[in-house]
Amino acid sequence: MAVAPETAADLVYRIFDLQRAVRCVAVAGLRGQDTGVALQGVLRFVGEGESRATHLAARLGVSAPVLSRHIADLEEQGLVVRRPDPEDGRAQLVALSEAGAGKLREIEQQRTATLQGYLQDWSQYDAEETAIILKKLAESLRDSARAKTAGPTEIIPTV
Repeated sequence: MAVAPETAADLVYRIFDLQRAVRCVAVAGLRGQDTGVALQGVLRFVGEGESRATHLAARLGVSAPVLSRHIADLEEQGLVVRRPDPEDGRAQLVALSEAGAGKLREIEQQRTATLQGYLQDWSQYDAEETAIILKKLAESLRDSARAKTAGPTEIIPTV
């Protein structure tokens, strides 16, 4: 085992603590915003490229009805557009509108400036190393989640 149980338990605590801190920062940064944290999260995923709503829901880890409400809110604000999927008429593709792309840029710039302000006593090296470690952690968690979702892999020998 590469990581000791005590280290894993400490990491769990640190992750939850980080989640709370990020939530506090996000809520503090929302004053005067017309989109909440959840809608901003959906907007960010939609901003990664046009996608089916079902794929977005899976990537966000939310149910289809929850995502549908968020998409409806964003559409009402003129930040996303929907169109029928040409490959499957029953499905819809969701994308940012021009206003949505502008809103997402504004949100990202504000978040970057806010974080930069909070990290004034950090070195560039510390920030870059933290980004590398967080990326590695996210990839490990995603890989593990995908492996559990897909179930165990059975290797069938070929003759």
